[in-house]
Amino acid sequence: MKRKIALSFAVVASASLALTGCVVDTSPKAAAAGGELSGNLTVACGAMEDWCQAMTEAFTEKTGVKTSFVRLSSGETVARLNAGKDSPEFDVWHGGPADGYGAAKKAGLLEQYESPNASVIPDKYKDAEGYWAGVYVGALGFCSNKAGLEKLGVGVPTSWNDILDNKLKGQVSTAHPSTSGTAFTTLWTQVTLNNGNEDAGLDYMRKMHNNVLQYSKSGTAPGQTAGRGEVAVGLVFSHDCVKYKEAGMTDLQVSFPKEGTGYEVGGVGVVKNSKNPAAAKAYVDWALTAEAQDLGPTVGSYQILTNPDAKHDDRMVDLDEVKLVDYDFTLAAAEKSKLTKRFDAEIAPQPKE
Repeated sequence: MKRKIALSFAVVASASLALTGCVVDTSPKAAAAGGELSGNLTVACGAMEDWCQAMTEAFTEKTGVKTSFVRLSSGETVARLNAGKDSPEFDVWHGGPADGYGAAKKAGLLEQYESPNASVIPDKYKDAEGYWAGVYVGALGFCSNKAGLEKLGVGVPTSWNDILDNKLKGQVSTAHPSTSGTAFTTLWTQVTLNNGNEDAGLDYMRKMHNNVLQYSKSGTAPGQTAGRGEVAVGLVFSHDCVKYKEAGMTDLQVSFPKEGTGYEVGGVGVVKNSKNPAAAKAYVDWALTAEAQDLGPTVGSYQILTNPDAKHDDRMVDLDEVKLVDYDFTLAAAEKSKLTKRFDAEIAPQPKE
């Protein structure tokens, strides 16, 4: 089955869990580490709020563990995990790009845990050492307001150079790479397109800065900004743009750069020193199942799902039709701190609010 990105609304019912050759018990009395699950769980969640809510509510219903979430961007999550690493406020990180998980792993903020359910997840979508595993994939794209572009006399962008057009001055919205995994994906994509030359990648971002109206903290916000007509183009993962269009922002249109674009692998991992490690591991086990991943489309989240048994809608666009760059998540994670500090100093400081 081909991997897909949705460009239209689909409501997909939750599927019963079926893994290759076995069935995993995720009943309310499911046991972990030799005992029944209990207590509370707090999830740092990097996806849309309704997705986060659907996931945490379903896990609560499954297990009886009272599970809540805080919606945070990737950069905010790493910062808060680092600030509270001796007594973390979170037990699990769910959603958000893999380079953020790589940075958290490097900083010793995640616990090594190789879920038995990770065996069905393709190797390219999980950490080789078991610190995180992927639950979805999303491609970075342009989220354009067609009416806004028409007023400016600009076509729908199909190239990274298109959003450098002088007619788009003050008409581009993006998050800040120091706070948002989505925006860092944009930055690392430019580095990749320039054969690993970080100076050249930052130079592109400097040129784009001339057209940026403002930087948001969250990577999903630029899609809303474009949908409201405040700018002509937002830079987001394409499934977020689809979600806003289906929610009523009908002027939005997704397009992709012909030179190639970056992508995210949204992960899940156990926070080191979790106050409820048994439940945290059970949450990771559950998040990797087809049953859990199939919840996404029911709340308008149309990422590509990593479990091969998860459902895909036939109205989705084939990801093979989108040119992807050779995105090195390990190297991106290693270079992230240095590059974001340079962006702060050389291009724009990160937003306070």
